[in-house]
Amino acid sequence: MDRQQAQKLIKETFEKPFAKLNFASFIKNLLNQVEDAPFTYEGNYIPDAYKPYISSLERLYKYSDGEHEIDILVVQLKKQTSLERARTMQRNFIAWYLNGSRGGKMKDAALVAFVSPDEADWRFSLVKMDYRFEETKDGKVKVKEDFTPARRWSFLVGSNEASHTAQSRLMNILADDEHNPTLKQLEEAFNIETVTKEFFLKYRELFIRTKEALDKVVKHNARVKADFDAKGVDTVNFAKKLLGQIVFLYFLQKKGWFGVERDAEWGTGSKHFLRELFEGKHGKYTNFFNDILEPLFYKALRIDRSHDDHYYSRFNCKIPFLNGGLFDPIGNYDWVHMDINIPNELFSNTVKTKEGDIGNGILDIFDRYNFTVKEDEPLEKEVAIDPELLGKAYEKFNAIRPDNFEEYKAALKSGQKDAENKFNKTFGVYYTPREIVHYMCKQSLINYLFTRAEEVGLSNDIKKQDIEDLIEVGEMITEHEATALIKQEKIKNGIQKSTEYVGLLSDSIRENAATIDNWLADITVCDPAVGSGAFPVGMMHEIVKARNLLSIYIKGPNRNIYTFKRECIEKSLYGVDIDPGAVEIAKLRLWLSLVVDEDDIRQIKPLPNLDYKIVCGNSLLGVEKNLFNNELFVKLEQLKPHYFNETNPTKKQEYKKQIDNLIRQITSEHTEFDFEVYFSEVFHKKGGFDVVIANPPYIQLQKAIDDKQKYADLYKNACYETFDRCGDIYCLFYEQGIRILRPNGVLCFITSNKWMRAGYGKSLRTFFLKHNPRLLIDLGPGIFESATVDTNILIMQKNGTKPAQLCLDAVTLTEEAKEADIALYIKKNRTCLTALSENAWFIGSSAEQQLKEKIERIGKPLKDWDVNIYYGIKTGLNEAFIITTEKRNEILSRCKDDAERQRTEAIIKPILRGRDIKRYYYEWAGLWVIVIPASWTNVNKGEVTAEKFINMKFPTLMQYLKIYEEKAKKRDDQGDYWWELRHCAYYPEFEKEKVVYSEIVRQPQFYFDTENFYVEATSFLMTGKNIKYICGLLNSNPVTYFFKQWYAGGGLGEKGYRYKKAFLENIPIPSITVTNQPIVQQIEALVDKILFAKKQNPHADTKEYERQIDQLVYQLYGLTDEEIRIVEGKQ
Repeated sequence: MDRQQAQKLIKETFEKPFAKLNFASFIKNLLNQVEDAPFTYEGNYIPDAYKPYISSLERLYKYSDGEHEIDILVVQLKKQTSLERARTMQRNFIAWYLNGSRGGKMKDAALVAFVSPDEADWRFSLVKMDYRFEETKDGKVKVKEDFTPARRWSFLVGSNEASHTAQSRLMNILADDEHNPTLKQLEEAFNIETVTKEFFLKYRELFIRTKEALDKVVKHNARVKADFDAKGVDTVNFAKKLLGQIVFLYFLQKKGWFGVERDAEWGTGSKHFLRELFEGKHGKYTNFFNDILEPLFYKALRIDRSHDDHYYSRFNCKIPFLNGGLFDPIGNYDWVHMDINIPNELFSNTVKTKEGDIGNGILDIFDRYNFTVKEDEPLEKEVAIDPELLGKAYEKFNAIRPDNFEEYKAALKSGQKDAENKFNKTFGVYYTPREIVHYMCKQSLINYLFTRAEEVGLSNDIKKQDIEDLIEVGEMITEHEATALIKQEKIKNGIQKSTEYVGLLSDSIRENAATIDNWLADITVCDPAVGSGAFPVGMMHEIVKARNLLSIYIKGPNRNIYTFKRECIEKSLYGVDIDPGAVEIAKLRLWLSLVVDEDDIRQIKPLPNLDYKIVCGNSLLGVEKNLFNNELFVKLEQLKPHYFNETNPTKKQEYKKQIDNLIRQITSEHTEFDFEVYFSEVFHKKGGFDVVIANPPYIQLQKAIDDKQKYADLYKNACYETFDRCGDIYCLFYEQGIRILRPNGVLCFITSNKWMRAGYGKSLRTFFLKHNPRLLIDLGPGIFESATVDTNILIMQKNGTKPAQLCLDAVTLTEEAKEADIALYIKKNRTCLTALSENAWFIGSSAEQQLKEKIERIGKPLKDWDVNIYYGIKTGLNEAFIITTEKRNEILSRCKDDAERQRTEAIIKPILRGRDIKRYYYEWAGLWVIVIPASWTNVNKGEVTAEKFINMKFPTLMQYLKIYEEKAKKRDDQGDYWWELRHCAYYPEFEKEKVVYSEIVRQPQFYFDTENFYVEATSFLMTGKNIKYICGLLNSNPVTYFFKQWYAGGGLGEKGYRYKKAFLENIPIPSITVTNQPIVQQIEALVDKILFAKKQNPHADTKEYERQIDQLVYQLYGLTDEEIRIVEGKQ
């Protein structure tokens, strides 16, 4: 089958209502060889738990890739809404089927068509079992039956869906008639990350084009420019908001809420409403943005017309009133009286793309993708664009401002792989992967619930494991639990005698369901660096899932997902961010999460106002306030719920005005953010939050905010005991997080892991020991795709009841963990850390901890040796002062006589860059540095002027340097004159016997230099006694292991690490004694052999010499065979 035929087959199958013959044909061509194996489950063959949802299951074929068995199924659903809402039930039903439903035979996976009653829209899913095995008493291995999760990936298909995504993901498999696909290949075809990346690249291009189109409007329309200038509106943020508004409507039009005919039911509107608007089906226009989108945004969606059944005459249809700030004009610009004529072609056109598609406008691009308002979860992923994209877009676009937009474009055009990431790193924002978000939210909730149980004396009844089962696996067994309860009631009432359904959750959960539900309803959660809202949304999902499961045991009205979500948003969730764009995105995701579970489509509820739930402000600063002015606080806390639910624009503004006035009174006219004011209800009721959860920014405090102050200057007087001028801002977030917790509250942060070993982390480590750190997870490289630092997760309790001996559970995630269930991996591999102090922390087994203690007992820190470590030379203007051999020779050849030539030659030194230094050798790039030290001119010039003297001494050289005079004068680090280098006391050290090395490496790169090389600023040099011996040790595998494991202060990226001076000085080097002198001499002799071999041939194989050095180093430290196995990774 060629690609054109494959494309046609996908369209015929996936862009139409479900048809079994088309689906069967598609499957046969996809898999090439299938076995006919028809049968049907219906009626009593469907388990009771699934009967409300499932009409029938029909197997069409069986398939094997040689290792895995896969069934091809068609599942007919009973309810139209089941396709959207009962995702967990659908997945669990297939898990039941695959897990031995037919004679105990277990299958690995299934390709399933889930079909709704009207068959117009359906799902094409891959469901894969994640069997967990356990060893029986007789040593056999069997499947652990309690909780066997299935994972599902789904394409959204049918009459209302485009098949662009399915084409891009399935085309290659369909077109390959020679090879039958493996299960792994099928999984890759359903990989949502690939689709999201592809869409984001298109989204980024649209953002740039939208911003530039707006620039042209502002440039050519003086009225628009004047209004934007007066109201602080810029085209960067206008473009961000416009795209956000359109994306939001793409999500919502999937629900059929737009274009609903007058007197018709909600949900019957077009699912392509925006395209219909552009095509003029709901009214004529001249300019699409000016005549259609602005009235839609700022009138139709923003003004309540419930008195007229939401009918909007401009478009001759019903439009729901959505409320919320998303559809307020940015900066309250004058959209009514101004014409902003963005070209229609930006929204849709007939340009042929490089992929062969027609149209590259906003609507053209968006129309090709499937949108789902359901955010993916670890066990359930739809191969479509979900609201998490808004978070990723925020991460990518956060650093872009009007003043650096051109710089951003230049970074993209450079073609460098990490250029955009480096640009974004300016703001220290890294998006937390959803698997990590879900894990952190679940652990926070588990710790919170168990703390509540401890506080009321129920911890003996409600075990922590019981709570873990409820939170971690509850959704997998919801239907089973409901059926078990029904069967038990029937037995109790004598209707039946026995049942095979036994509850999998502990009796303690059932018996205390109402209490636990109250705890979940009462929880307060804050993210002080809310970003795009990942953690509030994640916490809401976990809280709602748990309450929904508990509904099996609790009878009462309004126990539905929508009500749980709205209550959670109103009473439990809080967030703060310094960036207004982040605040808007966080609100948007919360609104979308509400919309997806809106049950009563006949009476769509307006979105709540979240201005005092997700707040723009600086979490690390506060204001002086009168906390004893109870009367004002009572009024404030009475007004907030009214504002949250108010829909009338006039009343809403009046409430907001009253609230802001009260805040000003409480804070003596200050409007800066303060937790105890803006979220006063939490502190008055509980004294703080139950959970503080975040991924705070990673920004060095030495970084400049502007040309007047650094971050350190902003926070130095804010009374943080973790403050260190050389530290990082996330340290302050840890302390502030603890401050705003209630006693026994739970903190869960993901940050850079440098605090564990870095010098600036000392005060933070000391701070942690005052509380109760419970779990430390080092994530290692690769968790953040765009991050350039390694991260860890820390869960701790504020002033918690400390055990007699502190035991911090800790684990390092490896590559293996990324493919496994994170929670299970951590439980299996965690170790207990007990010897914690202000000194560096590391995660290791007791044997590893003993090994560290041993090498520190035997060795002496490098800083205590008679050696000195210096930075490489810093010129401040390398383009002038570092020259090529050709330029050096040219300058020397132009000297007027030998005397000038000798003087000039004496100050031009050979130099190595960091990249030139290798392990035991160098690759010189033929570069030289011009060294005229600071003060040299004044010391030698006598009575002559400096300018005259330097031109007399080096006329030819100065003729060359004169080209760079203006740039050289602007340097911050020059000497007394522009031609001199900065003050440096150690210039003579460069011309001594020394060890030189590069700071940021993937393996040790220490070179013993006797050729008087200078080294550039990206390198270091070490001089002093016994440096050849030290060079051998630092290049050895054992010392490299010690350094990376315990002293490196965290890794850089996937394999990099940093030989920072402060880190390297702590590594223990065995002292030279009479006893070990022969070993030291052998090491030095082997270093000489390696240096000689590498001098002859840089690629010479010296592995045997290096192996011998490793063995001698083991002897120096006195390592046992077991300890050597730890170092070599063979333990």
